[in-house]
Amino acid sequence: MGGSAHRPDATVGTAVSAVFSSDVRTKAKQIIARYPVAQSALLPLLHLVQSVEGYVSQAGIEFCAEQLDLSKAEVSAVATFYTMYKRRPCGEHLVSVCTNTLCAALGGEKIYRTLAEHLGGEERPLGHEETAGEPGTPGSVTLEHVECLAACDFAPVLQVNYEFFDKQTPESAVELVKALQRGERPNPTRGAPLTDFKQVGLQLAGFFGGRESDVDGPSASPETLRGAWLAQEQGWTAPAMPDDAPLPDVPEKK
Repeated sequence: MGGSAHRPDATVGTAVSAVFSSDVRTKAKQIIARYPVAQSALLPLLHLVQSVEGYVSQAGIEFCAEQLDLSKAEVSAVATFYTMYKRRPCGEHLVSVCTNTLCAALGGEKIYRTLAEHLGGEERPLGHEETAGEPGTPGSVTLEHVECLAACDFAPVLQVNYEFFDKQTPESAVELVKALQRGERPNPTRGAPLTDFKQVGLQLAGFFGGRESDVDGPSASPETLRGAWLAQEQGWTAPAMPDDAPLPDVPEKK
């Protein structure tokens, strides 16, 4: 993918240096050192630059290209493919409302519309990935609708900075967002204590800054485990794989 022909020029390097400090560059080197091939570090590196500005800016694209010896086009192709990388500045909090099938059927669409009107007004509801307030400032909120969050047993759900708030209603979702706007950080239903969008980006890059215990937050609940408990109560087991089961032929790599 990379090559010396793709190295950013000195002008680009100067502009990027103004945005990303020596500390960020040190963290970038630590990320790259985790991988046998430098380009494999691109995803966490994009989270790192997002933790600095609250989105993946053009300077962030150039920074990643510079660190990994990639072209800006190669970095942009990845940054625009994954929805977790934002191309516009985000609020202090990112509120993601699931509007996929089960959540939608149980009220997810109504929750999204209600939040859009609360944050933007009835005349001009807030749009997808738009922000109420100045991006990055305390109490600012970016709203988005998302595809399945893999929490159908808690539908309808939403996330704040990727932490779950389960079994929501339009009313409870508005109260949650009002609390965020007041500067409060309500406890998620499951997972780690709530932080802000930039801090989450830093954690996704692999830097917890004294919040290592966040990974110990609860993730399971009775709804999730009910099937396993029922199988245990009833003595249900899946058939074991025979010891002599034939394995498929795998073509040799050339």
